[in-house]
Amino acid sequence: MKYLKIVILFPLIAVICGFTSEDWGRTGHRATGAIAEQHLTKKAKRQIGQLLDGKSLALVSTYADEIRSDDAYREYAPWHYVNFPFDLTYDSHPKSEQGDIYVAINTCIAVLKDKNSSKEKKAFHLKLLVHFVGDLHQPLHVGIAEDRGGNRFQVQWFDEGTNLHRVWDEELIESFQMSYSELAENTKMLSEIELENIKKGSVKDWMNESRRLCVKIYETTESGENLGYRYMYDYMDVVREQLQRGGIRLAVLLNEIFD
Repeated sequence: MKYLKIVILFPLIAVICGFTSEDWGRTGHRATGAIAEQHLTKKAKRQIGQLLDGKSLALVSTYADEIRSDDAYREYAPWHYVNFPFDLTYDSHPKSEQGDIYVAINTCIAVLKDKNSSKEKKAFHLKLLVHFVGDLHQPLHVGIAEDRGGNRFQVQWFDEGTNLHRVWDEELIESFQMSYSELAENTKMLSEIELENIKKGSVKDWMNESRRLCVKIYETTESGENLGYRYMYDYMDVVREQLQRGGIRLAVLLNEIFD
């Protein structure tokens, strides 16, 4: 498999990108939040509005990234992703003591369902949940530790040096040149059966789905490769589908919590 051929190039760039990546980027996260709002029940929408003091899911979707530079929230940094070897499963690999994205999502759900949680605590974990469900559908967030989820997998994007994680976080989405609201308004038309199939499954099932996509990305991308229009053609629909799936599934969780 091609992921075995990874070569760490331009280490300084890799380190910098590893600390500045924004997980789907603002546009992707906001699109996921806006899509989720299209699928909320009236009751869930009302309760979420009260909890967030009228702020939209799109607006709070980037909160978990915005607090990353604050040392007071350093403990939440490992919650954005999970890494385990390609030849192992999440269940068979030792878990991080600091938690991971799967633990994070379930922790947020538990806090939101707890009647004894304060409004402040619930609002905080709701903001995190919106973000982490988005991250779960960015395939490189269910990656491998060796290259820090693709942050050290060096490639070029239209002749400019970058890394594979950033390509999937931002470059593919931004190259489409649509706002988050345009992305949310122009999702694929789904039949009832297609919609129900997306809603099915557990958080772990959704994580494993992203993992399979991550493996495919590594199989079809060479370290140092100059990615461009062909890569956009191959994966742009996949990116839009992941944003849509993330939004729909976020709504599934929120409707279950608040409806």
